Amino acid sequence: MADSTLSADIAHHAALDARMAKAAKSIRLLSLVSWPASEQQTFLADYAQGRAKLPAHEYPKHDFSDARREFEAIIAAADPAHPLGIYLVESARSWSLAAELLEQLGTPRVSELSVALFGKPEHILPGGATTREAANHFIAIADELDRELLAPSEQVAISATSLSLQLQAALDDYFDGRVITVELDPDLIAKAAAGATRIRLRAGAAFSDYDRHQLLQHEAFVHSLTALNGQRQAVLPSMALSSPRTTATQEGLATFAEQITGSIDIERMKRVSLRIEAVAMALDGADFMAVFRYFLDAGQNETESFTSAQRVFRGVPTSGGAAFTKDTVYLRGLIGVHTFFRWALKHGKLRLCRLLFAGKMTLADVQRFEPLFDSGDLSPPRWLPEWVERANGLAGMLAFSLFANRIRLEQIVDAESVADL
Repeated sequence: MADSTLSADIAHHAALDARMAKAAKSIRLLSLVSWPASEQQTFLADYAQGRAKLPAHEYPKHDFSDARREFEAIIAAADPAHPLGIYLVESARSWSLAAELLEQLGTPRVSELSVALFGKPEHILPGGATTREAANHFIAIADELDRELLAPSEQVAISATSLSLQLQAALDDYFDGRVITVELDPDLIAKAAAGATRIRLRAGAAFSDYDRHQLLQHEAFVHSLTALNGQRQAVLPSMALSSPRTTATQEGLATFAEQITGSIDIERMKRVSLRIEAVAMALDGADFMAVFRYFLDAGQNETESFTSAQRVFRGVPTSGGAAFTKDTVYLRGLIGVHTFFRWALKHGKLRLCRLLFAGKMTLADVQRFEPLFDSGDLSPPRWLPEWVERANGLAGMLAFSLFANRIRLEQIVDAESVADL
């Protein structure tokens, strides 16, 4: 929509958002807190020789004072009673906290700022349980199940090279052309990372068949699609950016996509849950070595255990008592998004579930923005994953979930009760 056609309040906030997006461009939180692959190589080489020591990554110094002043100016100029103003105030505060976190890398203060941005394992979920309690629930169930339940095809390792070709073919088919490029990155510690037009895989890593489906649904059809759709927002270009305040909804939506497409397995749920317990351990005083051994004892190999432990200690001292808490959002976000989708069905608001893909936003944002989508000031999503486009199938699953959740398993006392159902 051209600026000349915007109302004064929309145009005012659109100008502020353009300023915020520009100021936020350099605040690449996850890439700046992450460690280089050399840290992993050094640690594992020392560990193999029985002389492993706490990693002590030296972070570069950052100064984002200009950006933080810009964020404060945007907060002051935004209308706190307008849907766009609320979005700008909350987003600018989030970016400002992220900027301060990056200025404090390597200090315990990062842990406090991380909790302010992403929460902590004791966060209360709908229903009263904590995120940590939910994590331990999934860990216990995974430990009870035998890995032999996996089909032989699911145990065959897929190379990063082979997976990149498979993902590229699937994405080219979806877009009917080359929109997202899949690349191999030897310096990536995480197994995968996604942007609007690029998905990176760790070169040399081995993947499973579940990994292939998870990466397609989680990284490509949520993280990349919301970024691409966000780039089409003339009024709010920041909806293409991964603001820290949208992380819980983004990761929840991405994990929900895995769940609803049958792409998530119990081992994946266990990995996500182990990270939450590890964050809690680190906050309680466990150092890097203790967390590394925790992942080893949970069945991960040395490389996976290092990767998992470094996620917990990104940006913070490795001596214990501090953690980078982002991994706590996965379960919290999944439960939040699942609850939101069920609420949307019950109240005839499934359209909001589709609009969640119009850019990176929170569950509260999409509800406040509904009139702006109706007026055309915000654009609907250009691209949607298949499971969202098939609204009837989505409604069927949610309708069943709504009813099935009324059944209390504790009221079914034994196997005979189940057999009588």
